[in-house]
Amino acid sequence: MATKIFVNLPVADLPRSMRFFESLGYTFNTQFSDDTAACLVIADDIHAMLLTHEKYRQFTDKAIADTRTTSAVLIALSSDSRDAVDRLVDTAVKAGASEPRKPHDYGFMYHRAFDDLDGHTWEVFWMDPAHVQPQAAA
Repeated sequence: MATKIFVNLPVADLPRSMRFFESLGYTFNTQFSDDTAACLVIADDIHAMLLTHEKYRQFTDKAIADTRTTSAVLIALSSDSRDAVDRLVDTAVKAGASEPRKPHDYGFMYHRAFDDLDGHTWEVFWMDPAHVQPQAAA
């Protein structure tokens, strides 16, 4: 079985967050969703668990960061093209996200970001596959 990743993110308003991510074209796995949590499917092996604050507190005794003012994590997603980067970030901004900085174009890599409705930062990038050098075997 392939390793999957489930990033757990606290959200203030679960239905609102779900509508936001659905507007970006993502779906939810209802098998792992209820009134306190929603399993956002980003790719076959990448998921984000959107958790109400009450649910999130069941997993940690630490305070929940206010990600509008404090950075807790940067979530980076690769894209197939520069246009795909622009489409996703532009759609997120139209759906209520903010864009915290200007795009970065390094020639071989193009990068933009958006902060979702709860302030979680999503980095979206495209990298020219011809620029990536194969790793030497150890």
